[in-house]
Amino acid sequence: MIKRHPLLTFYLLAFGLAWLGWLPQVLGARGIVPFNQPYLQGLLILPGIAPALAALLVAWATQGGTGVQRLFRPLLRWRVGWLWYGVAIATPLGLLLLAKGVTVLLGLPGAATESTQEGVSLVVTALITSILANPWEEVGWRGFALPHWQQRFTALTASLILGGLWGLWHVPLFFWVGNPMATYPFGLWFLSLLALTVLYTWLYNATAGNLFVVTLFHVGLNTFGAAVQGISWLSLVLVYGLVALILLVRFGPTHLSPQPRIKAG
Repeated sequence: MIKRHPLLTFYLLAFGLAWLGWLPQVLGARGIVPFNQPYLQGLLILPGIAPALAALLVAWATQGGTGVQRLFRPLLRWRVGWLWYGVAIATPLGLLLLAKGVTVLLGLPGAATESTQEGVSLVVTALITSILANPWEEVGWRGFALPHWQQRFTALTASLILGGLWGLWHVPLFFWVGNPMATYPFGLWFLSLLALTVLYTWLYNATAGNLFVVTLFHVGLNTFGAAVQGISWLSLVLVYGLVALILLVRFGPTHLSPQPRIKAG
């Protein structure tokens, strides 16, 4: 099955492993025993590594050691034009500041944070968490899944499929009482993620599949998101959607970048 359906196998593993870590926390938070036991906290490592672990297992099963090397090599490609480092770091901050401006301009209610941390502590926690988790997400979502989707579809269609499944992967977090994502409006969050996935695809294809740069972008979004508070989810949908539309008009749906889309091979 793995060799015949590598993409399906990847998603079954990525969902299964991550939800195995999240669901006990969801049940425990809702008072369903015995899932509120401290020793089950260790399962939370699974969601952080699930996309990469799923991709690794499929790559090993289908292509052996060569496939594993090909999977992780783009994450270590730090030699890229300095412009792309600037884009990966500055773009997330620019997007969030623009969304904050739209929030204020339109008088929209900003999203409240449920975190007990604030200020520098909140930002540092977000940075550390992102550095530990985001590289493994990108190995799975962009390093493995996106090239496979782009083998079959245009970059735009591949982005929408990937973004939709990426959003569904997070569903348990919306039922976890006490988790910040449980307070998010799922519809607006989902739309923002779809639009954001188009930006990820643009960056991935434009850098010839450089996962190091894409990971910096992901880390920047999460870290600056902790620093720039009070942004309306509607404003995020508008800003991400506008930028995605600009990229679509500028580069077209086939590749979504000045470079050809990256395909599995």
